[in-house]
Amino acid sequence: RGEYAKIETRVAREAIEALSSGAPDRQARTVAAVTAAPQKYAPPVFYALSRALFEQDKKDEAAFWYYAGQLRARFDANRCADVSARQAVSLLNREYGGPVNKHAMQDLAKLEQLVERVVAWDRRTPHDYDHRWINLHGMGAILSAKEGAKPAPLSLPKSDWPAIAEKTRQDYLSGLRKGMGRMKQEGRW
Repeated sequence: RGEYAKIETRVAREAIEALSSGAPDRQARTVAAVTAAPQKYAPPVFYALSRALFEQDKKDEAAFWYYAGQLRARFDANRCADVSARQAVSLLNREYGGPVNKHAMQDLAKLEQLVERVVAWDRRTPHDYDHRWINLHGMGAILSAKEGAKPAPLSLPKSDWPAIAEKTRQDYLSGLRKGMGRMKQEGRW
């Protein structure tokens, strides 16, 4: 109901379906479409793209899109007013992250460069998709279906988004570097 009914998910759903279970030619067309105009696609599409590329043995490219999806999903979570919806990022990471993370962790110097590339890409690539996709994963969406539910804002104020985006990027890089520092101390790198 209300604003939740207006959240555009068709483009993402169709792309995810094509990447996940489409015929090979349809999957190839979708890979080409997403990589040619990534600004049009919500982060879950990048997770699905990552899996499709990984299965094609394009592991480094898969890692790029996985981490791009993860960063964008975190930004969407951080600008979402419904804190309960933020758990969608963890669900996506759990669903798609295993093989890509295992591959990426084999060369931590390469992973650090990759994540820096992802952050730079995110800064220059527009977000021309409906960022409210994440709201559909929270309690607000469930409660909005009740008769007489009071509408609540779906997102934090738009004027805050540039600062939220930059903080998300910085936290993402910082988290990676801290994790790599721990791995060095433990002798795993």
